[in-house]
Amino acid sequence: MKWLINKIVGSKNQRELKKLGTIVNKINELELEYQALSEEALKKKTFEWKEKLKSFEAELDNSIETWKTEQLGKILKPTADDIRNIEEDSRIRKIDGLESVYDRQAEYLNEILPQAYAVVKNGARRMVGMSYTVCDQPMDWDMVHFDCQLKGGIALHRGIIAEMATGEGKTLVATLPVYLNALTGRGVHVITVNDYLARRDSEWTGELLKYLGLTVGCIQSQMPPERRRENYNCDVTYGTNSEFGFDYLRDNGMAHSKDSQVQRGHYFAIIDEVDSVLIDEARTPLIISGPTTVSSTKQYDRYKPIINQLVKKQTLLCNDAMQDAKSSLESQLNDEAGRAMVKVKFGQPKNRQLLRLMEDPENRRIAEKAETALYQDSQKKELFKLKEELYYTIDEKSHDADLTDLGRNFLNPEDPNSFVMPDLATEFADIDGNGSLSDSEKERHKNELQNKMSAQGEKIHSISQLLKAYCLYEKDVDYVVSNNKVVIVDENTGREMPGRRWSDGLHQAVEAKEGVKLEKETQTLATITVQNYFRLYEKLAGMTGTAETEAAEFNDIYGLDVLPIPTNVPVKRIDQNDRIYKTRREKYGAAVQSIKEKHAKGQPVLIGTASVDASETVSKYLKREKIPHSVLNAKYHRQEAEIIQRAGQKGAVTVSTSMAGRGTDIKLGEGVAELGGLSVIATERHESRRIDRQLRGRCARQGDNGESIFYISFEDDLMRNFGAADKMTTMMEKFGLKEGEELSHPWLNKSVQSAQKRVEQRNYTMRKRVLDFDDVMNEQRRIIYGLRNEIILTANPRELVNKKIDTTIPLKVRDFLEVFDQGQEPDYTGLISWANSNFPIGLKDNDDEIIGKDIDFVSTNLTEKIKELYKIKTGHEEPEHLDGLERSILLGSIDRLWQEHLFNMDSLRESVSLRAQAQKDPLVEYKTEAYKIFTELMENIDTEVVLSLFRSTTNIEAFKEFLRNLPMNQGRGEDARTTTTSSTSSQNSDPELEPQITLPVTRSAPKVGRNDPCPCGSEKKFKQCCGRTA
Repeated sequence: MKWLINKIVGSKNQRELKKLGTIVNKINELELEYQALSEEALKKKTFEWKEKLKSFEAELDNSIETWKTEQLGKILKPTADDIRNIEEDSRIRKIDGLESVYDRQAEYLNEILPQAYAVVKNGARRMVGMSYTVCDQPMDWDMVHFDCQLKGGIALHRGIIAEMATGEGKTLVATLPVYLNALTGRGVHVITVNDYLARRDSEWTGELLKYLGLTVGCIQSQMPPERRRENYNCDVTYGTNSEFGFDYLRDNGMAHSKDSQVQRGHYFAIIDEVDSVLIDEARTPLIISGPTTVSSTKQYDRYKPIINQLVKKQTLLCNDAMQDAKSSLESQLNDEAGRAMVKVKFGQPKNRQLLRLMEDPENRRIAEKAETALYQDSQKKELFKLKEELYYTIDEKSHDADLTDLGRNFLNPEDPNSFVMPDLATEFADIDGNGSLSDSEKERHKNELQNKMSAQGEKIHSISQLLKAYCLYEKDVDYVVSNNKVVIVDENTGREMPGRRWSDGLHQAVEAKEGVKLEKETQTLATITVQNYFRLYEKLAGMTGTAETEAAEFNDIYGLDVLPIPTNVPVKRIDQNDRIYKTRREKYGAAVQSIKEKHAKGQPVLIGTASVDASETVSKYLKREKIPHSVLNAKYHRQEAEIIQRAGQKGAVTVSTSMAGRGTDIKLGEGVAELGGLSVIATERHESRRIDRQLRGRCARQGDNGESIFYISFEDDLMRNFGAADKMTTMMEKFGLKEGEELSHPWLNKSVQSAQKRVEQRNYTMRKRVLDFDDVMNEQRRIIYGLRNEIILTANPRELVNKKIDTTIPLKVRDFLEVFDQGQEPDYTGLISWANSNFPIGLKDNDDEIIGKDIDFVSTNLTEKIKELYKIKTGHEEPEHLDGLERSILLGSIDRLWQEHLFNMDSLRESVSLRAQAQKDPLVEYKTEAYKIFTELMENIDTEVVLSLFRSTTNIEAFKEFLRNLPMNQGRGEDARTTTTSSTSSQNSDPELEPQITLPVTRSAPKVGRNDPCPCGSEKKFKQCCGRTA
């Protein structure tokens, strides 16, 4: 039924494209009219539209100015505080009124869309033949928008992902919605996948925007803040997602004034290669790190030699097992042979002898039968027994390595409990129950136990990360070594990711493995996921050639729909069926033979590989056949533009990772079209269908000829881990295929794609899980960053200070005076001591305004006294610096405690996964614990601010005078008077009157929250027991 309806009325996308066609016709009609305008008249339209859009906000500004004048007129002699309060109210009114202004602007943009797009198209037509410089290279403008590009531009303005084939001019498409939305003056961000493309696009298509009267900026790495601010203030700003994201973190999490912030806001972002940015790069959060106070990098150098020995022992063990397997096969002892092969599979999945043995379908079946028998046992005794014969096991699917008892004994044979963490709760209970120990001895034993646990935990962690580095992370596949540094390679694009580091000590472990300099460990200062950064934008759109396969994820996470746009010229590419071989050797041999034939007739060939290592392997095969070629991978990424420029020339052979598929077009040389165009040969199916489609799209652009073909083997990672390799092996045997013969059929293509879908679903689940955890952090981040910006932008920081006093003092009074148990007395003495030690308030031990009074009375009385004292103190400050001092106190308190909080959240995130062992959902546990920690953080921030009010000053001498003139310090005798007359004499000064610097105390025991049970064992909350005096 659904098929019949679609046949009659068309699919949703077809109906949408039909509607867009009407608007495109209108744009083309207007563009013909504008052709008669002078250049000055065409450019004037930009100015008129910008002025009209500005007028909406100008009306709001005028109404606020009128209100301010009225409010000031009601006050006979307005004080500085009155003026600041009115300014702050005006700021809030502006924020509240902007929503309606932006709604009016959006309506007006929709109204003028056909005219604006016609202006852009006509501007492009007028620029044809103009010369200008792009990335230091001369270029002539030769582009005018096609109808399909106009459709894509309308979709982008509406917040839809436009899926457009390679060579359809997506960069030119972006100029349409960018121009229209930039008229608001709110700033449009264009996101590219690297710095080179950001600069290229800003100088290439940005020339059209400049021609029409807009300003264009470009953010590059290592750019100083002043230039960043200048570029962000342009109408349009180009840059990478990392640069935009890091600037957001610095502006909101680290800046201390409006002048030190560079971004203006997050209005509209258009993302080029949207799937690469929002999906591929979404696996790694954006993190700004700083040095930790404690570093354990020496642990990696310490344990590296023994882990190296362990890996060698495992290699020898697996080689022996392979010899046993071969002997058993020769003796036709299939059960023993199968067990030995499975053992090696658990210990070294990529063991060359094993892979060679598994080329034989019969051997593969024997191994699979043995593995199935191990897993069929409900108690899995034989499975565990087999794994314990190894030093460690490797799980490729979960990307994990785990030590066995044999491995643990090898690493530390003298201490069988060296990898067992002590149970602190039980141990502490035993210590507390030991009556022969004094309190000080109990405390000492507890500290020793905690230190032992920390050292043991650090050792286990370092060994675990080193084991992963040796077993799971391969050089030239997962990373490259450049300039004595380990640089991560993006698995989808093949590009280096300088500045990115694996977390949790893994990067240091890989550095130790490679023998390069170990960078110091860092702690998180600010972090956000790519998903949550782009959710900040009011409008979001993107364009790519491969989005349809990830449409569900785009909709679930970002609320974005995907609209495939038809090509300007029908695609002539021929996509051959996959050619499947039993072994990699056979696959590479067949692929190289095909390349040799095509190269002989002069047809250019692009060879796609899944990793740096694979590209090097193909290069070796080609060198053996004496075929001249270029290699493009993470090792040679700086030559990318030059290599791609030659890739379409006659006789060119280019070996490339998938990095060549992003933001680059391969143009055919003279005479190549007659030879069949560019031939794309892939040596492996990528785990993502998008990457394969991107590689296919390198050929047959704008109606050119081209073909694509994939060569696959059962030894490829995708086929081994997720494909039905065993079923295909059986199929090959039924067909009677011999060594070197291929298997090819459309049904097999679907089988491979099914394996890819399983991997895509797994990866999406993993990304969604990361996002679920970061959503908890994101809500906390939103509150903290909102509070920081309010402090930076407010005209009256005093009001925020007073709010902190109003919140903190009653809570502290309640902690001391609230009674929970029968027979418990309010701690008036503790409250008075706390107040006198933190404020120059001078309360007496028997103060009748405190002793015997109820909580509300004491709270109100103490709050007013502290506010009055602070008001007197501010009278001694330098007026021009007072606001800055208060902002500094507020921001300093937030930043210090927020960084501690991030460290605690990182620790919680790492440890909460273990709760799954207790049948608890780690995410639910994380949300619960995170809420408790964040509630405590907000209380601590308020307390920190209030306690800092009398510790900071803009004028040290005036502050001393303020302290001396307080009633509590009057009549101190000769010493005080002497100090007053000779404040510069340090030997005569009263130390009680001197501003004190308090050094932080190092905590020897774990931090205890205010609402946590008191560690003394009283079963009371900490704040009601030992925490009263904290």
